Amino acid sequence: MMPRHARNPHRVQVRNTHELYYLRTQQAQEKMERSEKRSKERLRVCVATCNRADYSKLAPIMFGIKSHPEIFDLEVVVLGSHLIDDYGNTFRMILQDEFDICSKLHTIVRGEDEAAMVESVGLALVKLPDVFQRLAPDILLVHGDRFDALALATAAALMNIRILHLEGGEVSGTIDDSIRHAISKLAHYHAVCTRTAERHLISMCEDHSRILLAGCPSYDKLLSAHQRDDYTDIIKSWLGNDVKEQSYIVALQHPVTTDIQNSIKIYDLMLEALISFNKRTLILFPNIDAGSKEMVRVMRRKGIEQHPNFRAVKHVPFDQFIQLVAHAGCMIGNSSCGVREAGAFGTPVINLGTRQTGRETGENVLHVRDADTHNKIYHALELQFGKRYPCSKIYGDGNAVQRILKFMQSIDLSEPLQKKFCFPPVKECISQDIDHILETQSALAVDLGGTNLRVAIVCMKGKVVKKYNQPNPKTFEERLELMLTMCKQAMADAVHLNCRILGVGVSTGGRVNPQDGIVLHSTKLINEWTSVDIRTPISSALHLPVWVDNDGNCAALAERKFGHGKGVENFVTIITGTGIGGGIIQHNELIHGNTFCAAELGHIVVSLEGPECMCGSHGCIEAYSSGLALQREAKRLHDEDLLLVEGMTVNNKEQVNAVHLLDAARLGNSKAESILHTAGTALGLGIVNILHMINPSLVILSGVLAKHYEKPVRQVINQRALLSAQGTKVMVSELEDPALLGAASMVLDYTTRRTY
Repeated sequence: MMPRHARNPHRVQVRNTHELYYLRTQQAQEKMERSEKRSKERLRVCVATCNRADYSKLAPIMFGIKSHPEIFDLEVVVLGSHLIDDYGNTFRMILQDEFDICSKLHTIVRGEDEAAMVESVGLALVKLPDVFQRLAPDILLVHGDRFDALALATAAALMNIRILHLEGGEVSGTIDDSIRHAISKLAHYHAVCTRTAERHLISMCEDHSRILLAGCPSYDKLLSAHQRDDYTDIIKSWLGNDVKEQSYIVALQHPVTTDIQNSIKIYDLMLEALISFNKRTLILFPNIDAGSKEMVRVMRRKGIEQHPNFRAVKHVPFDQFIQLVAHAGCMIGNSSCGVREAGAFGTPVINLGTRQTGRETGENVLHVRDADTHNKIYHALELQFGKRYPCSKIYGDGNAVQRILKFMQSIDLSEPLQKKFCFPPVKECISQDIDHILETQSALAVDLGGTNLRVAIVCMKGKVVKKYNQPNPKTFEERLELMLTMCKQAMADAVHLNCRILGVGVSTGGRVNPQDGIVLHSTKLINEWTSVDIRTPISSALHLPVWVDNDGNCAALAERKFGHGKGVENFVTIITGTGIGGGIIQHNELIHGNTFCAAELGHIVVSLEGPECMCGSHGCIEAYSSGLALQREAKRLHDEDLLLVEGMTVNNKEQVNAVHLLDAARLGNSKAESILHTAGTALGLGIVNILHMINPSLVILSGVLAKHYEKPVRQVINQRALLSAQGTKVMVSELEDPALLGAASMVLDYTTRRTY
């Protein structure tokens, strides 16, 4: 029989330290030899370009690769609309740039509708395998979010070719998002333009070590564009000798394939507005996406190609196009160039429709999301034309190409090709074996209040299926034990209620680090909760993922998912209860702040010499408007025999509280009325400060005192807010349990849609 180590050479039994040293030395030598061998071989990089737009991003990298022939071997593949006469035969500009084209693939099926796009992807997939087998690239460089690029990435991934994707992680609000993210999932490496795009890819479970924050390659050229001296000649060659800098418009509108009819309507209205605005306009034909034929028909029906104010063209070389954009009086349409490249020059831009919704933009961009007549677009032209804005570097600093070249050199071709996804750790659910009988997806919601501890089973629609309520013990150990007991009881009941528990959400007072599930500092109502890890003991005991957040933030999340904030991009929730708290939703996201104390709205100071607050300061909203503040004032009036009026009694054993003050005011007690007026005014002043700081479109008052404060808050806003903020809506929440519903929404959003 053969010895064991001979049967399996990968399992060598090391007998002594000398043998171990020898093996390590041998492995180091082999690794060095592999590295030296690779350094002598050139990296074969295939750059595939589909249209004029992606070539403008790829060309700077191609020039960079070409300038290092000792390191890289460049192979250029051209397909898509580059090879179509109606779109300018733009492959010629690649030849003019003195690049050798290895393969030209005619992949476009004409028709310019949805079916033609699908057929074009299929045709590309039929033709690409032969090209990739012949070229055998080490890396395929693919850009953006075109359907042609999806075909490239699909073919390369299935043929075990490493893919470097440019400009992944961005958001634009159309079918392009789906295509872009699909390419990102196929790609092995990423070069992104912005920090936000990088975070998006990380949240999509991409490996952070394979993401390069490079900036946009076209910015390397853009940021030096103002140094070109012949821009006036370029303007005259395209628009006429009588046209001067900043006296003309560049228009470029593409179809939105998920809403073609609305695209055509917006395009029609844009042309109407441009005709009425009566300025010289360079208008480029739309791209080849579905709906482009109809848009061209609209252009020709209006006689744009013969109109004296318009110059309609199919293609402008990129180096000339950026000069025209840089020195235009305005750019209009929905091209990504408007929301990205134009910002580098401070050119005013009007972005029409939804095609670029979600893109990061500079202050130079004015959005017209929808319009029923051309008047809105015309007014936007009046506002933007001829302005200049500060130059924006959101998308790059001019050094993207060098970063990308260095990044490609660092790719280790000996590493396994199979990419790994970095999924967040989620503990295995103990009830997996009975999932088939549990139909209703639900969350366990925990509300850790100052008086009571509440647990509830909350289903996806926001219905509280069952609720549990117990007095909150005083010590940490007792609270945690009771919480776990109540959660375990709820989980047992959930089986009989046909509910599948997805996770646990905890709402608590004080400052919370939701990333780690730690209560950093609690309110005085809940003692001993300082730097307490709530997530770990609950997750370990229940074998469920756990989310923890401040009760004010949870109230805002509840409104976003189930209440008045549903579908509202920017709003603020104010909780009026024992204390004053709240949450801020900005661009559909909950704001936590640098040290997790954003939205401590109760501690906005409205008076330098006001009453003392529980936080130790003076004049906070909470010191005037909270339930505790009203209770304090009620006791003071009662001690002075000024509280009770006819129709009121207070039992000697009964503690005077805020309800008594409200009753006294309702029955005509002028002192109580004055206190409530002061409380409402203080809250209103705080909300005015909020309106001036973050300008939400909606303020939601939540909690037991909300309906009492609605009227005075509206009055203060009308009296004290800036005119532009006076129209902000103020609504009273209709949710019965915002803390519980918010705690549940953390679970339901993340586990079902990965949005939290």
